[in-house]
Amino acid sequence: MNTVQFLHSGWAYVVLLILVLATFNALIKFFGDKEFDAKDFRISLFTLITMHIQLLIGIVLYFLKPYFSIIKEVGMGGVMKDSVLRNLIVEHPLTMIIAVALVTIGYSKHKKKLVSRPKFKVIAIFYSLALILVLAKIPWDLWF
Repeated sequence: MNTVQFLHSGWAYVVLLILVLATFNALIKFFGDKEFDAKDFRISLFTLITMHIQLLIGIVLYFLKPYFSIIKEVGMGGVMKDSVLRNLIVEHPLTMIIAVALVTIGYSKHKKKLVSRPKFKVIAIFYSLALILVLAKIPWDLWF
């Protein structure tokens, strides 16, 4: 479990860096009215891939942690009353799944656009929303 926790924590830095890069790239190029090129495609694709890898590592970690025994012991009501448990067992996983879904939707929608400006707009909107969610639910106290 320690190895999976280490992977999940370490990979999170990569995910955050790439998500920030992709979001700002899309925003800058959208407002700068730039052309969508192969580099932009690779950045958005790499963001999608890194986030999905993080999700898979997180799912494995979720099942390795004793969360189910905690839920069985204190009940779901007890989990929801405890802010630390609620964050670990419910809020963080759910928020991150939503963030991954937003990136996936944004990536899928951008591929259907034929010109650059709408491509950047879709990526900017969906990746920005995902970035906000990720930043809101990163356990900052554990990062530093």
